[in-house]
Amino acid sequence: MDNIERTLGQLFEGRNFEKEYQTLKEKVLAYPPIQQFLKENEAEITDQLINQNISNLYEFMTQHQKFTENEVTLMPGYAPKLVLNGEFMTVTYYPTPEKIESDRRRAIERRIQSLYMPKQVVEASLDEFYTDEQPRLLAMVAASEFMQQYDPTHEKMVQGLFIHGSFGTGKSYLLGAIAREMALRGVTTTLVYLPEFMREVKQAISDNTVGEKIQFAKETEILMLDDIGAESMTAWTRDEVLGAILQYRMQEQLPTFFSSNYNMAQLETHLTFSQNGMEEQLKARRLMERIRYLAKEVELEGKNRRLN
Repeated sequence: MDNIERTLGQLFEGRNFEKEYQTLKEKVLAYPPIQQFLKENEAEITDQLINQNISNLYEFMTQHQKFTENEVTLMPGYAPKLVLNGEFMTVTYYPTPEKIESDRRRAIERRIQSLYMPKQVVEASLDEFYTDEQPRLLAMVAASEFMQQYDPTHEKMVQGLFIHGSFGTGKSYLLGAIAREMALRGVTTTLVYLPEFMREVKQAISDNTVGEKIQFAKETEILMLDDIGAESMTAWTRDEVLGAILQYRMQEQLPTFFSSNYNMAQLETHLTFSQNGMEEQLKARRLMERIRYLAKEVELEGKNRRLN
């Protein structure tokens, strides 16, 4: 016990706490933002109130200094503010404009789910979709009509778009731009690069996860299947995977988009496998009926933007 008392005595020996307190108080009260706060509320603030809240004023001073000097604060992304609340002067923290914008971007990104899509498509914007050619202008009009008619309750069927055209005309980009615009409106969209998705579904047979992958595509609020027709399609993936997804979405009236290098007539031929003759033609036609029900055909031709 004597050793502890001796150690404490050595620690505090020679320190004048009253003087240190007064020095700290003077420093706090001399801080310009605090002076401004006290002046604005001088009718309600007394010396006693200041003394009772000096620790809060000190917290505000230190955090405000760090904030203005771009140092790490107690709450990064939030700015400190003094608030008079009865007998208390408290420090509150409010989000900065940068924080608000960052949160807004993250919220948008969370509403755009992407499977195997390039970053350029996921970050696409309608503002940057050129309408300098007639087909591009008409495609933009079709996209605008969908967004105006979209029904979040899904009580009425609103067709998505089947965007087809040559390589590099901006089909995938337009899908991404629509997805971002819908995200701004609070709607979740899933963008899927179909060839890679089909490859993954085939691999999922080995670990018995095919069902959950298909279910995910079935139920998402808006589904966009990019590059249909480019995948290595089999009768099984056509009927049991793609067919099952589109059948569910047709029944539930869930908006579905497609992009393809084929128009609808060409895609139907592509989806026909010759080994079973007429039976395969009927299955391809049945799948195309679902696609035609879900999406409006839009041609997007023009110069190859990838070459520019």
